[in-house]
Amino acid sequence: MIEGNGTKPQGAEDDQRTGAAHLSRAGLLTRSFAVLGALAGSAIGAAELAAAPGSQLSPARDREILTLGLLIERLQAAFYAEALKAGRLTGEMQQFASEVGGQEQEHVAYLAAAVGPSAGKSPGFRFGDATTDPSKFLATAVSLEETGLAVYNGQGVNLTPEALAAAARVVSVEARHAAWARALAGDVPAPVAVDVPITVSQAKSAFAPYLT
Repeated sequence: MIEGNGTKPQGAEDDQRTGAAHLSRAGLLTRSFAVLGALAGSAIGAAELAAAPGSQLSPARDREILTLGLLIERLQAAFYAEALKAGRLTGEMQQFASEVGGQEQEHVAYLAAAVGPSAGKSPGFRFGDATTDPSKFLATAVSLEETGLAVYNGQGVNLTPEALAAAARVVSVEARHAAWARALAGDVPAPVAVDVPITVSQAKSAFAPYLT
């Protein structure tokens, strides 16, 4: 938990955070892009339709994109749930996983309701030691949160105004998740003034998943 004076617990947790800050964020982010692209391809099939702006906006397109968002949220929710179950997180890192994980579960319910009957069941995920090694957990949390934001930003242009307004309510919270994760890792919470979006095609081009 965060201490009353705003400082973080010292000792082992500091060591965990120091180690996490030196992990390769770029490598983990690349693998996250691949994972999300693979999931989108397997679950949506026609998700490439949502890879470029200027295409016809429609409720059907909204469902495709929101289904992709649902996959992202299911992935993140499963990641935090497994990490908490493993019981290796302490201090603010445990608080982060608990609070953010709970919100990801709410995002799953929110987007599943928006998608409707076609939402289907969640695929299975495998996280390896990213949920049992605190340093790897934190670096992976950063990459998954940032990847999710990049995908949402890349697809926002393809949503109708109504669907975009609904998705924005999730994206704004995801940005806070990413900032908190970066701060825990010892990184600048908001490293750029304007986020760079990615497309489904760009995600798939980095295909080297560490989870399925």
